[in-house]
Amino acid sequence: MDLIASREGRLGRILLNRPQALNTLTLSMVREFRRALDAFGDDDGVCAVLVTGAGDRGLCAGGDVRILYELEAAHKRLFADFWREEYELNARIASFPKPYVVIMDGIVMGGGVGISAHGNRRVVTERSRIAMPEVGIGFFPDVGATRLLSRAGEIGLYMALSASPVTAADAMDAGLADLMIHSQDVERLIGELSTIEGAEDVDAALRRLARQPGRGQLSSHRRALAEAATHQKVVDMIAAFAREGSEFALRAADEIRAKSPTALKVTRALLQRAGRAPDLETCLTNEFKAACRMLATHDLYEGIRAAIIDKDRLPKWSPDRLDAVSDDAVEDILAGDGTPLPTFKNWNSSPYSRWESQPASR
Repeated sequence: MDLIASREGRLGRILLNRPQALNTLTLSMVREFRRALDAFGDDDGVCAVLVTGAGDRGLCAGGDVRILYELEAAHKRLFADFWREEYELNARIASFPKPYVVIMDGIVMGGGVGISAHGNRRVVTERSRIAMPEVGIGFFPDVGATRLLSRAGEIGLYMALSASPVTAADAMDAGLADLMIHSQDVERLIGELSTIEGAEDVDAALRRLARQPGRGQLSSHRRALAEAATHQKVVDMIAAFAREGSEFALRAADEIRAKSPTALKVTRALLQRAGRAPDLETCLTNEFKAACRMLATHDLYEGIRAAIIDKDRLPKWSPDRLDAVSDDAVEDILAGDGTPLPTFKNWNSSPYSRWESQPASR
């Protein structure tokens, strides 16, 4: 089974179980996840949920876009069903009314961020590497990441446009995670959560194992990131990094230049919309419209080919320059194609309060 739902005492458990594929999500897994989450949420005997990934490489590397690439041309539009149900799940997680503990150990990318960073108890380790790498495959940060990253300031903008992974401290600085524990304590945490008697026991267990994450790698580059973030256009951001001239800034400029020009401009526009959006559901709707329209673009399939199918890491973008991507082309993608939109269902009860940081043990 690719997803295993179980119950240990008063703890509901959801295990992503495709370790050979780094627990990438399929439509059937999204549906099983939703059914399990709904059952645990409605069961008065369950007072918290724990989400983990099988294997030792990571929680989840995102949605399985190889499936999209391999679909026959006439069937590629069916992938919209995956996005619709995945985004509905993301919103369902964000409003979950009980403690939702997710262990973001190892690699957490794309859809893996969607099932973790919207939760209310997000646990990272010193092994965590968290990224939204979509611009590298001709797409954009989705699963509600435009809302998450637009609220993360310059770090969020850098993550979105460079596709670079961040460590535990930077993830916490960006508001994508709440606390860090040592990876060697993961099994201990799981054991303690399996014996909880009430929701209040969850935070007690987390605080016993919480550790200081240290200083984020991006914190020493805040000035360069903040300067680049003042610019509205991606080309001006790249130029700002180049002018700054440090090793980090020059590398950031090169990282962004290498990505799909169309995806970069769409990402910047979606982040700007997310900054004005009233809620997560609005951001997810905007992302869904753009995602469906992206199904008709060259860069999405070329990016998947270069990164996942042939793995030559040499995508040939079209257009291959930022100035060749018109504002009209971006607006056309943002407008969508009329595919039926996601419908979001909120929990009847109020969601559990988010983690309030406390002094961590050393």
